[in-house]
Amino acid sequence: MAVFRLGKRSDMDMTSGPIVRQIITFALPLLFGSLFQQLYNTVDTWVVGNFVGKNSFSAVGTLSSATNLILSFFMGFSIGASVIISHYFGAKDDESVNRASHTFMAVTLILCLTLTLMGIAIIPLLLKIMKSPAEVAAEQRIYMTIYFAGISGLLIYNMGSAILRAIGDSTHSFIFLVVSASLNIILDLVFVIVFKMGTAGVAYATILSQGISALLVLRLLFTTSTSIKISVRKIRIDTMILRKIFKVGLPSALQMAITCFSNIFVQSYINFFGADVMGGWTSYIKVDQLVLLPMQSIAMGTQTFVGQNLGIMNTERARQGVRTSLYMSLVSTAVLIATVVPLAKIIVEIFIGSEEEGVILYGTMFLTYLTPAYLLPCFNQIYAGALRGSGRSSIPMMAMLFSFVLFRQIYLFIMAHFISNTIMPIALGYPAGWLVCSIIMVIAYKRNFTDEKLKSSSLV
Repeated sequence: MAVFRLGKRSDMDMTSGPIVRQIITFALPLLFGSLFQQLYNTVDTWVVGNFVGKNSFSAVGTLSSATNLILSFFMGFSIGASVIISHYFGAKDDESVNRASHTFMAVTLILCLTLTLMGIAIIPLLLKIMKSPAEVAAEQRIYMTIYFAGISGLLIYNMGSAILRAIGDSTHSFIFLVVSASLNIILDLVFVIVFKMGTAGVAYATILSQGISALLVLRLLFTTSTSIKISVRKIRIDTMILRKIFKVGLPSALQMAITCFSNIFVQSYINFFGADVMGGWTSYIKVDQLVLLPMQSIAMGTQTFVGQNLGIMNTERARQGVRTSLYMSLVSTAVLIATVVPLAKIIVEIFIGSEEEGVILYGTMFLTYLTPAYLLPCFNQIYAGALRGSGRSSIPMMAMLFSFVLFRQIYLFIMAHFISNTIMPIALGYPAGWLVCSIIMVIAYKRNFTDEKLKSSSLV
């Protein structure tokens, strides 16, 4: 196993060596980086909850589905680029790795302008769909306008991070996120507490810190000694490679974007019950994002591991990596569940303080009843990562669109209009979707991860 550290190289060849150590080595920086990313998102919510007010707390905290709509499309597209680059890297085809990296850079620059304009344009539609109370919607409009105007920094960072993950480097992304998160916390406190900028201050802190992470990742890509080194004169689109990226990435992009759009409708069901329920749901969502991190980090490791090993058609090692990842995901998630449930009330009070009794009541209820179900997504996340790493991203796309969009919307409509229009049956729409998706993904993995099908879908 070739691993090179910060200052020289930090790529990782996953085609040989101990599987557990490689996945842990790759996943841990992703996990810690995501923790820092969630940290500054959580600090945004904590600052407005404690220094601005309940309406701002509900506004910022319930916008994740809306703000992630644009980002999720790009993240899905970046999965395609990462998978293609990882296959080339596993096959030791440095020239194709470099051409794919420049193609992804060129497309990202185009998308920065396109998605910025699109994000700002759809704000009225998003506000209409979410059906937030008027006092909350005003704060949401301010936050989204600033956020979408500055989204290019986040897109560029995620572009670089996807390229680095493809060659087994998750260390640099972690370091850049630590810098970004630390800066965001400082700016949050300065803009909100010192300059009294309210929700706008939190939004400005976010886009400025994301801009710094983008500059850091660009500096690395332009100065690295690895096959992903970027040169301005070579930034162009290779149509053959772009077709491969679209083949893998477009299904993931559509699935993630449509799922996020569907979640905006889910949020409208939550918003119907008023600010206390919205605040309680905000607290739950913040913990939800943390509990998901280990399985998501391991799933990204699975994707890269599978991609590199299928680059040399080592199908048995690819399957061993998937099994190892699933066991690691289940164990780490079980530990988090056992920690969160007994401390549910204390966790909610950290976000909103002890005075907001209604918010605390609902937040504690959501955490207590929904958190144990997080063992279910381990299956759909790990198997989705494996199938995307093999180039079969259309399978998780169809499974997740059915489970997280169609099934969930039907469930919510029936529950709200015909069975019980109370909050807990509505909230249970999330674990119900996880269960359906996991069953589908287990079946799909067993049918599509055979030697015959894997060898027929080679991307290099």
